Amino acid sequence: MDSKYLLGVDGGGTRCRARLCRLSGAILGEGEAGPANIRFGIEESYAAVLEAAAQCLAKAGLDLDDCARISACLALAGAGDPATLPELESHKHPFRRAIFTTDSHAACVGAHRGKDGGIVIVGTGSIGEAVVKGRHYRVGGWGFPVSDEGSGAWLGCELARRVLWAHDGRIPWTELLRRAFEHFASDPHAIVRWMGPARPKDFAALAPLVIEHAVKDDLAACELMGLAANHIEILVKRLIAIGAPRVALSGGLAASIEPWLSERTRRGLVEPAADALTGAVDLARAAALSEAAA
Repeated sequence: MDSKYLLGVDGGGTRCRARLCRLSGAILGEGEAGPANIRFGIEESYAAVLEAAAQCLAKAGLDLDDCARISACLALAGAGDPATLPELESHKHPFRRAIFTTDSHAACVGAHRGKDGGIVIVGTGSIGEAVVKGRHYRVGGWGFPVSDEGSGAWLGCELARRVLWAHDGRIPWTELLRRAFEHFASDPHAIVRWMGPARPKDFAALAPLVIEHAVKDDLAACELMGLAANHIEILVKRLIAIGAPRVALSGGLAASIEPWLSERTRRGLVEPAADALTGAVDLARAAALSEAAA
């Protein structure tokens, strides 16, 4: 086999993580860079991938020349768009071979180690993904602001909306709303100026405020966490209806959202067996073995 190393990449809306392994699965190095959501540009996504990969190589005592012996799986947010995928696949890269999938697919593969199952990811965005009898299913995750309900970006946007409502006198102020307003120097126009160029990760940066104040029983925070949990619960139920025999919850906000889910839904969830990076490495290995057998 010409491929000596495997590279798994998990590129989301906030950060891009990479893991370099031997074919045996032994980890040689990991790296992290900025966002790699291809909705915001393939060049930017590739730059994040290569930065994270370079960190892996450095930690393994390798250099860019060794990329020619790497089979890579680039699991990137937004890679499921059929209009964008050809450009992504044709973009020049240094690896011996690269296959492309979505970050949610890699997370699903990692969560169930290739077996049938589903996963709901709650991070900067939100999405449900399942593999059932060889078929892939996707629910949600079409991109903020038209989708990704219950996510960090959604929470941040809804928080900003309620701050403006409170400023207008349409709803009462709470400690959360006042803290968020102070974040914008108590100026509603600052919110408007900010929201135009803001990316999902910028909205998601407000989510920790909601989580912090929900623990204090802030009315606005509890309302938002309840609404977010309802959106996530709908994704879980849909994956089960599709036929997923088990569903896991993953992502940076999963632990914060889970207590707000119904007891019945929580009881039905399983712990992910592994993360999206493991899933991406598994997919890279399968591609390398398939190439060797061809």
